Amino acid sequence: MIGLLQRVTEACVAVDNKIIASIKNGLLVFIGIERGDTKTQADRLLDRLLGYRVFSDQNGKMNLGLTDIQGGLLLVPQFTLPADTHKGMRPSFSSAAPPEIGKQLFDYLVARAKEQYIHVHSGQFGAVMQVTLTNDGPVTIWLQVQPNT
Repeated sequence: MIGLLQRVTEACVAVDNKIIASIKNGLLVFIGIERGDTKTQADRLLDRLLGYRVFSDQNGKMNLGLTDIQGGLLLVPQFTLPADTHKGMRPSFSSAAPPEIGKQLFDYLVARAKEQYIHVHSGQFGAVMQVTLTNDGPVTIWLQVQPNT
């Protein structure tokens, strides 16, 4: 499972020109679900997202996690993240989980996040979404929890 996290000062997701989720200071995380991913990978990724130290402390060092600053967490499913780009001029999506598995795991990740943290919002699985963000830093980090680990 892949989490492409971006530290943001604000972010929102719209479907059909209607904003369905928004946050201020926090993390926007695009979620890519790969073949072989299970709830184990979702739980591990969530632990990392909630505690990953990408926010500055009083000395300007990235020593604080999302829960330390009580920032927003915006989870957005992104089918294209597991794309294989090693050859040719067109990505292959054969390593992405089938849509029904992807939806189940994304919904599980969002539900678990809401159980553990209050400031959680999400995009809509399978929808055409418009995502707007202001990246802070910029800070963008690729987190991957390998299948079957």
